[in-house]
Amino acid sequence: MAERFTNKTILITGGGSGLGRASAVRLATEGAKLALVDVSEDGLKATVDAIRDVAPDSEVITVIGDVSKQDQVQNYVDETLKAFGRIDGFFNNAGIEGKQNLTENFTADEFDKVVSINLRGVFLGLEKVLGVMRSQGDGGAIVNTASVGGIRGIGNQSGYAAAKHGVVGLTRNSAIEYGADGIRINAIAPGAIWTPMVENSMKQLDAENPRKAAEQFIQANPTKRYGEAPEIASVVAFLLSDDATYVNATVIPIDGGQSAAY
Repeated sequence: MAERFTNKTILITGGGSGLGRASAVRLATEGAKLALVDVSEDGLKATVDAIRDVAPDSEVITVIGDVSKQDQVQNYVDETLKAFGRIDGFFNNAGIEGKQNLTENFTADEFDKVVSINLRGVFLGLEKVLGVMRSQGDGGAIVNTASVGGIRGIGNQSGYAAAKHGVVGLTRNSAIEYGADGIRINAIAPGAIWTPMVENSMKQLDAENPRKAAEQFIQANPTKRYGEAPEIASVVAFLLSDDATYVNATVIPIDGGQSAAY
């Protein structure tokens, strides 16, 4: 595999599991230096182990941090710069689903919790990293994690849907602002991807038999299957690479075609 990220530093939030871990592994195989951020120390250790399995010589640092806290966002940016001196790419990925409920029963506390991580966290990451990239003066690439829940209604997820629609708006707005600086900002909109977050979602639907709920849920998908995290990672790697130098302000659904169905 061509090493598209040799001598490039990529920062990943939510790097301790799911899409963040899969993307870290993929980028490591292509030569990236990696800064991984997560609230879970164990998750970060597991990601580093997964990287070492495929790219034992990779340069990797880990930072424990809550993306909704401004000082902790500043810290993960500072630690990345301390270790590697620059940030070439940013996978602004950390997020949670939250509890499923009708809007009238969702609760303001749950709404605030989900939005603080999924939207405020993305904004804070952009706020800090964009300043770094612009000061470097040679461009950069950012991928925000939205969702098919950010481009259509899905039901029972007021906080998640509001936050992910907000991520789409942030992506488009910031991409317009920074395109002239050579900084590209895009978003992915994953659908039914089998990750720990989706597995937990299925447990909310059927605690005793989440696999049964999962099989029922996926029948609406044209492919009749869940996506896998490495399938997302390949798109993330493309968007962060120089293969995508004219892709900007774009939101890419990665959902087997489900969002295109009536």
